[in-house]
Amino acid sequence: MTFRLGLTGSIGMGKSTTAAMFARRGHPVWDADAAVHRLYAPGGAAVAPVAAAFPTALREGGIDRGALKAALEADPAAIARLEQIVHPLVAADRGGFLAEAEASGAPIAVLDIPLLFETGGEASLDGVAVVSAGAAAQRHRVLARPGMTPEMFDLILARQLPDAEKRRRATWVIPTDTPEGAEAAVDAICARIMEARNA
Repeated sequence: MTFRLGLTGSIGMGKSTTAAMFARRGHPVWDADAAVHRLYAPGGAAVAPVAAAFPTALREGGIDRGALKAALEADPAAIARLEQIVHPLVAADRGGFLAEAEASGAPIAVLDIPLLFETGGEASLDGVAVVSAGAAAQRHRVLARPGMTPEMFDLILARQLPDAEKRRRATWVIPTDTPEGAEAAVDAICARIMEARNA
């Protein structure tokens, strides 16, 4: 049985960098954000149903995220409609990834999901690793992103479960203040899972 490891953490905590560490160790990684991008790209499974609900979001055969965001801002109730369309498609994409990982005999499959605890997604996983860094490091990383403002950062944080709560609910915490610390934690987690598999 493939161990289904959830990987999550608040914005700016180094989740993508840590996901790449698992991938470099040969463990397949499913990225929730990348799955949505695939679904919205021309030919993606979400294009037709999302375009039917939000016609202004259709551009050049795909869903334009900026136009979709504008449509959602104009009608707050629309977010629930969008989620009803997209969530089952994302779940199907994730299911396909897990089936592939299982069929290939992968010992660990990593599911990189930003709002894992917020959506209750941890219930279907075997364990959860949370990436975490100090508040100052997090703020510095996020504000260094192009177009990011302190106001936008505060707004995003308000939608996410506090870091302390995520750490409390995690199976493992990966400290990302230094790359070396994160690498060591990833190695320790992989070793622990493999030990349990072989026990």
